[in-house]
Amino acid sequence: MNKFRLPTALSRLGYSHPLRLVLLGYTFYIAIATILLCLPISWEDEPISFLDNLFIATSAVSTTGLITVNTPEAYNFFGEFVILLAFQVGGLGYMTLGSFVLIASKNPISYVRQRVGNAVFSLPQGFDLKNFIRHTIIFTVVLEGIGVVLLYILFRGQDVEFALWTAIFHSVSAFCTAGFSVFPNSLEDFRGQVGVNLVVTILSVFGAIGFLVASDLWQRLRGRKRKVTLSTRVILTFTGLLLVLGFLFLLAFDPSLQALSVGERILAAWFQSMTALTTVGFNTHPINSLSFAGLFIILLLMIVGASPSGTGGGLKSTSVAAALATVWASLRGSNSITFFRRRLPLHRLLSAFATLVFYIFALCLGTILLLILQDQSFEDIIFEAASALGTVGLSRGITGDLTIAGKFVVIALMFIGRVGVISFGVALFQRRSTPEIVSGEEDLII
Repeated sequence: MNKFRLPTALSRLGYSHPLRLVLLGYTFYIAIATILLCLPISWEDEPISFLDNLFIATSAVSTTGLITVNTPEAYNFFGEFVILLAFQVGGLGYMTLGSFVLIASKNPISYVRQRVGNAVFSLPQGFDLKNFIRHTIIFTVVLEGIGVVLLYILFRGQDVEFALWTAIFHSVSAFCTAGFSVFPNSLEDFRGQVGVNLVVTILSVFGAIGFLVASDLWQRLRGRKRKVTLSTRVILTFTGLLLVLGFLFLLAFDPSLQALSVGERILAAWFQSMTALTTVGFNTHPINSLSFAGLFIILLLMIVGASPSGTGGGLKSTSVAAALATVWASLRGSNSITFFRRRLPLHRLLSAFATLVFYIFALCLGTILLLILQDQSFEDIIFEAASALGTVGLSRGITGDLTIAGKFVVIALMFIGRVGVISFGVALFQRRSTPEIVSGEEDLII
């Protein structure tokens, strides 16, 4: 008798497009997490409404970190464990764990799974999915394990209660760029703690730059490749540049940070730049105390976000880099779009601009709806919308005050951000391909 497999079953029902399967897969994860969080054994004391549980489940699976109820106060150990599992599977990507089980048991990966895996991780053609998934799981276990050990030592040194569980929760949350914390005020109590800042930064950056980059660098270090790919060079260069620029701006110009001691000021400026760009969503400094200029820098970093095949969200560094390369070529009057003297293919440029336009549309629509539904200020609303769509989790403190309709808007933004804006659009609107009728070429004034 054939075993029931969700991807195959959905495919037989007609949901054969890989991106549509991804959308349905994340919906399934959210539904399971919501059901578990609705059980009384997940609650600390008071009952939690279905909508709040749905919000937390979506936030966890989408690795966002926005919360309508305070996690350590609302949920007990079982509830926190469910949340951890939710952002672990959400961070690894739909079907990664299931595919790894098949690989470990030496069973073949079905054609449907291969198509979904290629869609989830944006893998180039001809890439070996089995090896990639195997390396992804090993890389995740090793990095999160090292993070647990180091954070346990640091938390125990700070006399943190339940240091081991706290270390496990924050290590997984950091690597998956989820931003969930068992501390009521995120990591604000560790603003001046160099060790915690450093470990969380390393975990978050490795999660954000993506599994493809980590695999590429590993093979280069082992001498299996003569040089890294163009994607790796662009991601590392662009990510490093934005991290440093965000850090320098906040360090030099934000008044709330200038009031701190030199050491805490440096750490806080770096951490806020890092947490926005990697979309991890932790904070060591109150976000609502930042100046409008500092807030705008954080907003821009959240919109750019992490990198493809990683655990973070946002527009993705490569999409923004490709768009900027096109702008630069246009300013120079060149018809060739290049990066590091390598020409970029047209279909990648089209994808980058489609993603950019769709992302801006989703952000504007979400912001407008929240402005209609909520009484908060414009800066609070647009920050909340950008944080949700970018799966960041930073907030100026309005998440808990969202109306019922406002919560549904943010849930939708988080879900779209996890699936990917362009992937979400394709999954909803793409039909079977039909020959395009072209009656000739005609100029368009730009």
